[in-house]
Amino acid sequence: MGVEIRESPVSEEAFEEMQAFVHDYLAASVENEDEGGRMRWYPWHSAEYRYNHIRNVADLATHIAREEGANEDVTRVAALFHDIAKLEADQDVHAEAGAEIARQYLETHGDYPESFVGQVCAAVGDHSYQGDLNDVPLEARCLMEADLLDKVGANGTALMLLRMGYEARTHMDANEMVGRVLERGEDAIDRVVSDTAESIAHQRIKRVRWFKEWLEAEVADMDAVEPPIDGE
Repeated sequence: MGVEIRESPVSEEAFEEMQAFVHDYLAASVENEDEGGRMRWYPWHSAEYRYNHIRNVADLATHIAREEGANEDVTRVAALFHDIAKLEADQDVHAEAGAEIARQYLETHGDYPESFVGQVCAAVGDHSYQGDLNDVPLEARCLMEADLLDKVGANGTALMLLRMGYEARTHMDANEMVGRVLERGEDAIDRVVSDTAESIAHQRIKRVRWFKEWLEAEVADMDAVEPPIDGE
């Protein structure tokens, strides 16, 4: 369980300023790279996509924190900073880099308690942990569960279909891509710990299963159509 912080040290105005900082930091990460920066061979690895992902995770993490009794301020601020270094640091160190950016920001933009700053930075630094989510503090767990959930469901399906277009694959490959979203959702269900996150995961994966069933029926019909003969 996280250390309780009774007062809310982050006003809505302060949170909006943090959002603006994160948005601008991501944009600058792209602009400062001569070749467009790391991980931008797909359109959604842009600053805009990364920022939207961060906002999705922050909303989900705050909801999970509220339902599970975690500190909402620690969780939502950590979620806001969790991928801030994603476009400039290597994948295996982006969490630690993000924690350092969060610490520098919080220590220079307000009078936040050290206990609050420490919990936020610890959650950001832990969010790439691949072990049992029971082993991390509650606020970090809420963030990690939200990060997993943003990649499944309708949102994950849309991203996979966008990837198809970028790779110039045909709609006949869509079933395979949606199948990957299902696998990701099943992996998420295996990893999440809280009842809240598990409920969201089941709801989202159910939508993907429905879509896959409809898709399989239509793709099967299209496969049965004979191609036109040359000259006809």
